[in-house]
Amino acid sequence: MKTKSLTNDERSYHHGNLFSALLDAAEEELIERGMEGFSLRGVAKRAEVSHAAPAHHFGDANGLLTALAARGFERFIQRQRDFRQRAAPDPRAQLEASGVGYVVFALESPAIFRLMFSSDRPDFDDPDLQRVAESAFDELVEHVRGVTEDQGSPKKDGAMMLDVAAAWAVAHGLADLLVAGRLNTLGSLAPRTRDRRIAAIIGRAIPVTPNRR
Repeated sequence: MKTKSLTNDERSYHHGNLFSALLDAAEEELIERGMEGFSLRGVAKRAEVSHAAPAHHFGDANGLLTALAARGFERFIQRQRDFRQRAAPDPRAQLEASGVGYVVFALESPAIFRLMFSSDRPDFDDPDLQRVAESAFDELVEHVRGVTEDQGSPKKDGAMMLDVAAAWAVAHGLADLLVAGRLNTLGSLAPRTRDRRIAAIIGRAIPVTPNRR
């Protein structure tokens, strides 16, 4: 795809700064105009660069949304780590904290959350997006495995993946319902109380079994 040259001012940008500025502008565009109204022209206007600049870096709108989704996954992973750092070190508490971080990320960045999980615009064959999406999933698997091993009941991969699916479904379902303004009995609570309830709900996804060690 042939694109126009960048302006002198855009060439003077450090490459990473322009790339980041375009992603910032893209997130603003997505939040304010939604997926249907999203355009490279709108992103360029917000970033105060030429119309050629987003195409030069990302090719087309889907390329830009792919990069934005990849950055979203990086923030998503970090938000879960933030909550785990404040939680008790035992595996179940760490899993529950990850789930709270999952839901809180969705509430803080609903447009990015929907882009990551509900849109067909990002290209999940893109190496950068694939890498961070797989990293997020691998961390979930790691923490579910930690719970089952801590209970003295390590499971075969097939059975453990059912627990992974259960934990993911519960966290994602809570996030989706709360972002949509549903489940008001939970969403209307003060954040600390809400987060404790979220942790308790996620903990129920993997039943406690007697420790045989």
